[in-house]
Amino acid sequence: KQWYQRRVREFQTFQHCFIQINLSMTEPAPPEAPPPVDLYRDTPVRYLGYANEVGEAFRNQVHRNVVRFTYLVSGSYVVADAISKSRESVTPARTFADVLIWQGLASVAIPGFTINRICWAVGKAVGPGRSAVVTAAGLLAIPFIIKPIDRAVDLGMERVVRPYALDHVSR
Repeated sequence: KQWYQRRVREFQTFQHCFIQINLSMTEPAPPEAPPPVDLYRDTPVRYLGYANEVGEAFRNQVHRNVVRFTYLVSGSYVVADAISKSRESVTPARTFADVLIWQGLASVAIPGFTINRICWAVGKAVGPGRSAVVTAAGLLAIPFIIKPIDRAVDLGMERVVRPYALDHVSR
């Protein structure tokens, strides 16, 4: 019995020492730095990219120059984002082209066309004199079209544009 008790104490001592050694070897990891904030994607500035969609929703209520101005705002956002990303890149020309194409398709061309066609279809369905209904339908559609369009543009960029077109852009 004494032999057994001695072995248990030795094991407990060994276990205690092992835990102490193990604890002293593991220092707490330094806190991770938060990821950098992307002005064009992580702040309210990104909503400037949706200006043309709002313009398309209001197309039947405002002068065409207002709609054109919303496209100017969205286009400026796209170019500014492309310039910003290319300055941070090792391959600025390729990055500029990549961001410009992606943002141009996902933020301006496809959503603008989609909202335009939704408003046109709703206008045909409800008839003349219902411009508020058409505008509301266009505005309500915006949150629902963003993710599917982004995914489709991602897929198109990965399978077509980047392997075939952007490989020829100077690095």
